[in-house]
Formats: sequence, C-alpha cells, structure tokens
Amino acid sequence: MAREDIEDVRRVLAICFRDGQSLDALDIERILSFDMEWISPNEAEKAVQALIGKGWLSGEESALRPTVSLEGVQSPLGWFPRPSRLLMPVSPSQEEPTSEMDAPEAVKADAPVPSTPKEQATLEASNDPRAKLVKRLTKFIAKSSQISVAEVERRAQRKQQALGYATLWICLALVAREQNLSMNEIIEALSTL
Repeated sequence: MAREDIEDVRRVLAICFRDGQSLDALDIERILSFDMEWISPNEAEKAVQALIGKGWLSGEESALRPTVSLEGVQSPLGWFPRPSRLLMPVSPSQEEPTSEMDAPEAVKADAPVPSTPKEQATLEASNDPRAKLVKRLTKFIAKSSQISVAEVERRAQRKQQALGYATLWICLALVAREQNLSMNEIIEALSTL
C-alpha cells in the first residue's frame, strides 16, 4: 500500500511541477483544488502543508520544489489521487525498494528509456491492459488510413512526447481520429478491457 501512496503523490507532484519551475504554495493549492478539482480549497491548503511536513516539498512557501525525482512519472488517462493520500501523505522514503525490480522508474538510474513506440508499449503493458492492443491498433490504423505502420508509430510517438502524460494507446486513438477513421471500433476495442 505504501508504494501506491508514494506513486500517487509522485503523480500529483509531476502534474503540479510539469513546467519544472518552483511554485508558490498558493499556486499548488490552486492546481489541486481549482485546476484539477481533486480536493476542496480548504483541503488543498492542508494537503500542501502535509506534503511540506512529510518532506515531499522543500523551500520557501513562495518557491517550493519537489524533493523527489519526477522523471518518467506517467498518469493514466482519467487518473486522480485519493484525497487521503494528499491530506495524510506517507514519507517519500517510507518504502525502500527490496530489489531493482521493485524500485520505481525514477530511482532506476540504469533503466533504459524506451525510445520507440514498440518499447514504450512493452513498458506500458505491465501497467495497462489496453497496451496489449497497441500492435493490433497500429496495424488497423495503418491499413484503414493507407499509411505505413512506421508512419503511424512515428505520429503516435510525437503525440506522446507532446502530451507527456498520455499513454501510447490513447495517442494511437488520436492518430486514428486525425485520419478521420470511424472511432466506434477503436473505442469499443479499448473499452472492453
């Protein structure tokens, strides 16, 4: 459970600090309450203070920065944190990985960064059942739109890099939509899992 708590807080911080700039405590509260609508404004103030108290954020209240690496953190489409994980966060060092397999991606300095959609699909397959459809969806889009598979993969990868937090399968769906393909079959295939 502690690992899920840690990952939720890391995702929240990755979304708040997506620009890489330090933030004022009030800006973080605004993101949590008004922008993302995860918690109420009163709870947002308590959450920011709790994150500072547990060591997730450091610095002056006018220039807070995360104390953990946020590199490689991804949030699935439609994801939102449990409010309790923000209001009563665990310490970022509470869970020590027992092996390299258990270590979060940001901690694995030697972990290879996926550079192609196929490698990304392999990485996502462990987390998202829809990722298993990536290869089939790529071929379907290529055949239906009369574009090469490599070109579909390239476009999906560019969308994923631009969007940052989007999974490969959602980027493929965007490529399909861009090609004016009927989305009914794609939506049906992705929603049946």
